[in-house]
Amino acid sequence: MTRKAPREDVGDEGLEIRSPKTWAGGVPAVGHALGTAYRQMGAGRTVLTLLRVNQKSGFDCPGCAWPEGDGHRSPAEFCENGAKAVAEEATVRRVTRAFFAEHPVDELARRSDYWLGQQGRLTEPMYKPAGSDHYEPISWEDAFGVVARELRALDHPDQAVFYTSGRTSNEAAFAYQLLVRRFGTNNLPDCSNMCHESSGSALTETLGIGKGTVLLEDLHRADLVFVVGQNPGTNHPRMLTALERAKRNGARIVAVNPLPEAGLMRFRNPQRPSGLAGTGTALSDRFLQIRLGGDLALFQALSLLLLEAEDAAPGTVVDREFVEAHTHGFEAWEKHVRGLDGAGPNWAEVLEATGLTRAEIEETARDVLAARSVVVCWAMGLTQHRKSVPTIREIVNFLLLRGNVGRPGAGVCPVRGHSNVQGDRTMGIYEKPRPEFLDALESEFGFPPPREHGHDTVEAIRAMRDGDARVFFAMGGNFVSATPDTAATEAALRRCRLTVQVSTKLNRSHAVCGEQALILPTLGRTERDVQAGGEQFVTVEDSMGAVHASRGRLRPASDALLSEVAIVCRLARELLGDDPHVPWADFEAGYDAIRERIERVVPGFGDFNARVRRPGGFLLPNAPRDERRFPTATGKANFTVNPLEVLRVPPGRLLLQTVRSHDQYNTTIYGLNDRYRGIANGRRVVFVHPDDLAERGLADGDMLDLISEWPDGERVAEGFRAVAYPTARGCCAAYFPETNVLVPLDSVAETSNTPTSKSVVVRLRRAAGSAAGEKAIRRGGD
Repeated sequence: MTRKAPREDVGDEGLEIRSPKTWAGGVPAVGHALGTAYRQMGAGRTVLTLLRVNQKSGFDCPGCAWPEGDGHRSPAEFCENGAKAVAEEATVRRVTRAFFAEHPVDELARRSDYWLGQQGRLTEPMYKPAGSDHYEPISWEDAFGVVARELRALDHPDQAVFYTSGRTSNEAAFAYQLLVRRFGTNNLPDCSNMCHESSGSALTETLGIGKGTVLLEDLHRADLVFVVGQNPGTNHPRMLTALERAKRNGARIVAVNPLPEAGLMRFRNPQRPSGLAGTGTALSDRFLQIRLGGDLALFQALSLLLLEAEDAAPGTVVDREFVEAHTHGFEAWEKHVRGLDGAGPNWAEVLEATGLTRAEIEETARDVLAARSVVVCWAMGLTQHRKSVPTIREIVNFLLLRGNVGRPGAGVCPVRGHSNVQGDRTMGIYEKPRPEFLDALESEFGFPPPREHGHDTVEAIRAMRDGDARVFFAMGGNFVSATPDTAATEAALRRCRLTVQVSTKLNRSHAVCGEQALILPTLGRTERDVQAGGEQFVTVEDSMGAVHASRGRLRPASDALLSEVAIVCRLARELLGDDPHVPWADFEAGYDAIRERIERVVPGFGDFNARVRRPGGFLLPNAPRDERRFPTATGKANFTVNPLEVLRVPPGRLLLQTVRSHDQYNTTIYGLNDRYRGIANGRRVVFVHPDDLAERGLADGDMLDLISEWPDGERVAEGFRAVAYPTARGCCAAYFPETNVLVPLDSVAETSNTPTSKSVVVRLRRAAGSAAGEKAIRRGGD
């Protein structure tokens, strides 16, 4: 039975803190998935929709980018959080013009992300005129007219910013970047800037491709899998099935994380009888509870131990044939790691940086020595630190040493978040496009695209803050809640002359807007897309480089919705007029026309329309994986020297990492529970080691303010309940977007410019008016 949208917002008044789980999945995962779906969609719509998720003739899940593989697919090819993502999009709740008439913008800005998202699907274009505090209906034609007028009024195209979220399809992304470059700018920041930009930067330099080098089958065949800075039980639950299969095939799994996560302890696969009625499968063989920012030290120490093992038994550890034939820079790297250059690691620094014991690292090295093939997986826990790029380069060094790139069961596996974030980058959504891509674009369309690099996400916020950017256009996403330094980001957006959001649902970015604001509602993945040329499908690229079709089947939430492609093409016609270079009307009428152009511009997409119509789609070429060819500056895979710097904080401070709850995907809040970590009915909690609380005169259950420190001043997040939790000493964790306010805009990773959301220096202060020992409700059981 569906439930209506909540009228009142919900706080943490009913917060309960329970014991953390030691396993993931099972019957509770099924119950929570179906329960959310029934509340949003009803029983019949739930069955109709969920049976089409990730099927070869169905639609791609709007959640994560985990691959399905090319083999057999279960009738229920989705996870708990995938079902929640589908339910949020396919909900029967609607946001109409009456809603906006009732709720002024300043009231919406005070609402929580959860409340906003629960109101339902947007149904028609809405416009907030300058000086007004209400959105009002506007026709599509007038909406495009507003955007075109404001863009034409700019002094130059670089005063506009065009953001993209990872939900945008390949076809929409290609058309969107084409419009933006046709307008005259490379200001194309995207959500990659805030997540795997560090991965792309490191892998492009070392391997020649900014993507992973493994397929799903490689995980199944690996002897040893590292899962580093990642919580797949919540963020990529279908990955647990792949890890389970690897375990059944004899693999060992090493989990490297500051927090113990249930999904890496034991998995009760809900699609197996043993997962529903039995104890499931133990996953991690070893848990390295690493200190935040200590991963570079760990992998450098492991490599040192491998080199020493080679010294003891020459010719048995290092893959000399691979190193000599396919790599560059080995001698300089080896000299550094051995400490012969005077700047290499020493064990005292390694142990301080990692928080581990030497015995733990040596035992892990023995795991590596016993493994013929190794895969290293990682996610945001590795990419959002100042030294993220050197860290990932060091992981590549570790793998190259034994030839663990470009052969079965081995390689790098950066696990992408949003469902087409990798595809969007492939399509040209990038503020620093490669010259080869721009050359191909110019050759195909006959206009000179801009060559000067544009703004990434952090640079875009600075430009809006400083008045250098006056129009902000977002193709999906929730920019305000996804970005760092909330107060700075909100102030920057409010300085804009116009902000435009292409969205399926209400979010905070609609309430934090420019002088004028537009909400342009669009079709979701689950919905039929019918254009002048008939029913259309779109394509996406998963985390391992497979491209496949996605076909929605539900009737659109409103007859007034346009597809993302249609929005781009109609805006282009309004802005550019009769464009002699791009057939925008043809692109909108039939997406085959877009795919024909993609195959002539983007390598690997030859015969695109035919190949993507085959069940399961096709794999993009991957030179390191397919040929052991490395298109780097040296023509080989590059060993790199990465000095170890211990991340030290002032006395009394902790390192904070921002994390998701289990009832959350990116900035979308499905509910107020995080059952694997034992949190119910609330989100404003901070997980701190009991000894770290005691050292500060604080106790489990105290109400605290979190204060981050940066040279430009302090940032405060008020009213967080202390939860004594077995995290790494000196580290703490709290949910985003609530703690994004603590991440300074200028605190970014070297090279990638990614915000350092996983290593924020904070101090804890008892909240004003709260008494020591004031407790939330705590229950010992489930």
